[in-house]
Amino acid sequence: MSDDRRQVATVADLPVPLAKLLWRQHTVYRERDGTVVIRGVDAGRWISLASHGRGRVRVRAGRILDGGTTAPARAETTVPLDGDIARLAACCRGLLAETAGARAAGTPQPSPPTAARPPKGPRKAGRRRGATVLVCAAAVVVGLIAASMFG
Repeated sequence: MSDDRRQVATVADLPVPLAKLLWRQHTVYRERDGTVVIRGVDAGRWISLASHGRGRVRVRAGRILDGGTTAPARAETTVPLDGDIARLAACCRGLLAETAGARAAGTPQPSPPTAARPPKGPRKAGRRRGATVLVCAAAVVVGLIAASMFG
Protein backbone atom coordinates (compact mmCIF):
# COMPACT_ATOMS: atom_id res chain seq x y z
CA MET A 1 0.00 0.00 0.00
CA SER A 2 1.13 3.55 -0.61
CA ASP A 3 1.62 5.97 2.29
CA ASP A 4 -1.68 7.80 1.74
CA ARG A 5 -3.74 4.58 1.53
CA ARG A 6 -2.57 2.88 4.73
CA GLN A 7 -4.99 2.03 7.53
CA VAL A 8 -5.04 4.04 10.75
CA ALA A 9 -5.44 2.42 14.14
CA THR A 10 -5.39 5.32 16.61
CA VAL A 11 -5.51 9.11 16.70
CA ALA A 12 -1.78 9.05 17.49
CA ASP A 13 -1.13 7.50 14.04
CA LEU A 14 -2.98 10.25 12.18
CA PRO A 15 -1.27 13.64 12.42
CA VAL A 16 1.86 13.47 10.29
CA PRO A 17 0.52 11.44 7.34
CA LEU A 18 -2.72 13.45 7.34
CA ALA A 19 -0.85 16.75 7.52
CA LYS A 20 1.24 15.76 4.50
CA LEU A 21 -1.93 15.06 2.53
CA LEU A 22 -3.61 18.33 3.50
CA TRP A 23 -0.85 20.95 3.30
CA ARG A 24 2.69 21.36 2.04
CA GLN A 25 3.61 23.60 4.96
CA HIS A 26 2.12 22.55 8.27
CA THR A 27 2.70 22.43 12.01
CA VAL A 28 1.51 19.53 14.16
CA TYR A 29 1.17 19.75 17.93
CA ARG A 30 -0.65 17.99 20.75
CA GLU A 31 -2.71 19.90 23.30
CA ARG A 32 -2.85 18.97 26.99
CA ASP A 33 -6.16 17.15 26.62
CA GLY A 34 -4.68 14.86 23.94
CA THR A 35 -6.24 16.65 20.97
CA VAL A 36 -3.93 16.84 17.97
CA VAL A 37 -3.93 20.08 15.98
CA ILE A 38 -2.62 20.44 12.43
CA ARG A 39 -2.11 24.04 11.31
CA GLY A 40 -1.79 24.93 7.65
CA VAL A 41 -0.47 28.44 8.22
CA ASP A 42 -0.07 29.24 4.52
CA ALA A 43 -3.71 28.21 3.96
CA GLY A 44 -4.94 30.06 7.06
CA ARG A 45 -6.78 26.97 8.36
CA TRP A 46 -6.48 24.37 11.13
CA ILE A 47 -7.80 20.88 11.80
CA SER A 48 -8.06 19.21 15.20
CA LEU A 49 -8.41 15.48 15.86
CA ALA A 50 -9.63 13.98 19.13
CA SER A 51 -10.71 10.49 20.15
CA HIS A 52 -14.48 10.30 20.27
CA GLY A 53 -15.54 6.96 21.62
CA ARG A 54 -14.25 3.62 20.49
CA GLY A 55 -12.98 3.61 16.91
CA ARG A 56 -14.10 7.17 16.08
CA VAL A 57 -12.35 10.52 15.81
CA ARG A 58 -13.86 13.98 16.19
CA VAL A 59 -12.60 16.28 13.45
CA ARG A 60 -12.97 20.05 13.78
CA ALA A 61 -11.89 22.77 11.34
CA GLY A 62 -11.40 26.49 11.67
CA ARG A 63 -9.50 29.55 10.51
CA ILE A 64 -6.21 31.04 11.63
CA LEU A 65 -6.63 34.73 12.37
CA ASP A 66 -4.16 37.54 11.73
CA GLY A 67 -1.41 37.26 14.28
CA GLY A 68 -1.55 33.46 14.33
CA THR A 69 -4.34 32.88 16.83
CA THR A 70 -7.01 30.32 16.01
CA ALA A 71 -10.65 31.20 15.59
CA PRO A 72 -13.28 28.87 17.05
CA ALA A 73 -14.18 25.84 14.96
CA ARG A 74 -16.58 26.55 12.11
CA ALA A 75 -17.25 22.95 11.14
CA GLU A 76 -16.99 19.57 12.81
CA THR A 77 -17.89 15.94 12.31
CA THR A 78 -17.18 12.49 13.69
CA VAL A 79 -15.42 9.95 11.46
CA PRO A 80 -14.78 6.22 11.94
CA LEU A 81 -11.14 5.24 12.37
CA ASP A 82 -11.58 2.04 10.38
CA GLY A 83 -11.11 3.91 7.09
CA ASP A 84 -7.87 4.86 5.43
CA ILE A 85 -6.09 8.19 5.74
CA ALA A 86 -7.06 9.26 2.21
CA ARG A 87 -10.74 8.99 3.14
CA LEU A 88 -10.13 10.93 6.34
CA ALA A 89 -8.23 13.59 4.37
CA ALA A 90 -11.20 13.91 2.01
CA CYS A 91 -13.46 14.49 4.99
CA CYS A 92 -11.04 17.12 6.34
CA ARG A 93 -10.95 18.86 2.96
CA GLY A 94 -14.74 19.04 3.02
CA LEU A 95 -14.69 20.67 6.46
CA LEU A 96 -11.96 23.06 5.34
CA ALA A 97 -14.06 23.99 2.31
CA GLU A 98 -16.98 24.76 4.65
CA THR A 99 -14.79 27.11 6.69
CA ALA A 100 -13.57 28.81 3.51
CA GLY A 101 -17.13 29.04 2.17
CA ALA A 102 -18.41 30.66 5.34
CA ARG A 103 -15.64 33.24 5.17
CA ALA A 104 -16.08 33.92 1.45
CA ALA A 105 -19.83 34.25 1.71
CA GLY A 106 -19.36 36.78 4.49
CA THR A 107 -22.22 35.34 6.46
CA PRO A 108 -22.48 37.38 9.62
CA GLN A 109 -22.40 35.40 12.84
CA PRO A 110 -25.47 35.94 15.00
CA SER A 111 -24.65 38.11 17.97
CA PRO A 112 -25.66 36.90 21.41
CA PRO A 113 -28.56 38.70 23.04
CA THR A 114 -27.39 41.59 25.18
CA ALA A 115 -28.93 43.29 28.16
CA ALA A 116 -29.85 46.95 27.87
CA ARG A 117 -26.65 48.90 28.52
CA PRO A 118 -25.79 52.53 28.05
CA PRO A 119 -24.04 53.13 24.74
CA LYS A 120 -20.27 53.11 24.78
CA GLY A 121 -18.12 55.64 23.02
CA PRO A 122 -18.06 59.45 23.00
CA ARG A 123 -20.39 59.82 25.98
CA LYS A 124 -18.06 57.87 28.26
CA ALA A 125 -15.01 59.70 26.96
CA GLY A 126 -16.80 63.02 27.51
CA ARG A 127 -17.39 62.17 31.17
CA ARG A 128 -13.69 61.50 31.63
CA ARG A 129 -12.73 64.78 30.02
CA GLY A 130 -15.23 66.65 32.18
CA ALA A 131 -13.81 65.12 35.35
CA THR A 132 -10.27 65.99 34.23
CA VAL A 133 -11.25 69.61 33.57
CA LEU A 134 -12.86 69.87 37.02
CA VAL A 135 -9.76 68.46 38.74
CA CYS A 136 -7.50 70.87 36.84
CA ALA A 137 -9.75 73.85 37.66
CA ALA A 138 -9.75 72.90 41.34
CA ALA A 139 -5.94 72.67 41.30
CA VAL A 140 -5.69 76.14 39.74
CA VAL A 141 -8.04 77.62 42.37
CA VAL A 142 -6.07 76.00 45.20
CA GLY A 143 -2.83 77.28 43.65
CA LEU A 144 -4.18 80.84 43.38
CA ILE A 145 -5.38 80.81 46.99
CA ALA A 146 -2.02 79.49 48.19
CA ALA A 147 -0.15 82.11 46.12
CA SER A 148 -2.26 84.97 47.52
CA MET A 149 -1.78 83.79 51.13
CA PHE A 150 1.98 83.18 50.96
CA GLY A 151 2.95 85.57 48.20
